[in-house]
Amino acid sequence: MAVTLTEAAAQRVKTMIAKRGSGVGLRVSTKVSGCAGFSYVVDYADEIQDEDAVFESFGVKVVVDPKSLPNIDGMEIDYVKESLLNEGFDFRNPNVKESCGCGESFTV
Repeated sequence: MAVTLTEAAAQRVKTMIAKRGSGVGLRVSTKVSGCAGFSYVVDYADEIQDEDAVFESFGVKVVVDPKSLPNIDGMEIDYVKESLLNEGFDFRNPNVKESCGCGESFTV
């Protein structure tokens, strides 16, 4: 399996890295949080550790630490821009069994 980006998400990451001026890709992980168990953490990947899993979509590397991978393996990340003020990443994670009411955390 893998963690993938849609073309729209990959373009957004490329734009963000170019504005920032550095980065080798997008780091995606999970942390224990919220009422349902886990939440997503998305950041720039400035380096790749030996134990990291690295996937590539549309020329963008997605870096995942080994502890987070079982929670998000098979996930697709999309970038959605609904309006000038409403935009962001949409996580399509097949491992999610339940989400909390506020949508901030999930269980696997």
